[in-house]
Amino acid sequence: MSIADNLQQVRDTITAACSRADRPTGEVTLVAVSKTHPAGRVLEAIQAGAQHFGENRVEEGETKIPAVMRVAQAPITWHMIGHVQSRKAKQVVSLFQIVQSVDTLKLAKKFSRLMQEQGSTLDVLLEMNVSGETSKSGFAAGGWETDTAAREALWLEFGQVTALPCLRVRGLMTMAPIVPDMEAARPVFRSLARLRMALAERFAVPLPDLSMGMTDDYPVAVEEGATIVRVGRAIFGERQR
Repeated sequence: MSIADNLQQVRDTITAACSRADRPTGEVTLVAVSKTHPAGRVLEAIQAGAQHFGENRVEEGETKIPAVMRVAQAPITWHMIGHVQSRKAKQVVSLFQIVQSVDTLKLAKKFSRLMQEQGSTLDVLLEMNVSGETSKSGFAAGGWETDTAAREALWLEFGQVTALPCLRVRGLMTMAPIVPDMEAARPVFRSLARLRMALAERFAVPLPDLSMGMTDDYPVAVEEGATIVRVGRAIFGERQR
């Protein structure tokens, strides 16, 4: 199947999931994860109507994004979805319009300083490690609903991040565990959705975005309230390297 066919299939799956959850399809933004795929395939996706793309490595973005933007005729939004080393933050803000993977207060402060220097603002999502897996990045959010100490520590960090100048905290992001059945990821997505509601209420801030769900589990994520899904393999095929 072509990239256009794959995109349509993913869109149809999102529409079906929205219908099951009684949600408007327009509430969900599809981010096509183009990591490891060349600029030419990104341009194919753009021709098929994709407008949001995700990359997880600065080095790859530095060559691919300019190559795409020199040719692209449509407005494109680039999302950084991978772990960002603090020393590479400056390159990130020069390439990406949204950073979905702000995973520490230290990194948030670095982005804030950079944007202050530039006299601009940056849209960010805070990555939450809801599953509690030690292999995953993110603010420690495992057990936030039952562990008072964990919740208070998370609340403290969240408050510090949202007080930083020049950052627009649009919402939360998470990566669910890799499981053979997508239903096994549902509790993680449900917990993140509840966390967003709790933080928005506690801090009286709008948190419109909830980024969760990838190729293997995005239908369940949509059913649980995702406003952004990050889909790569189902659109572009297996990684090329």
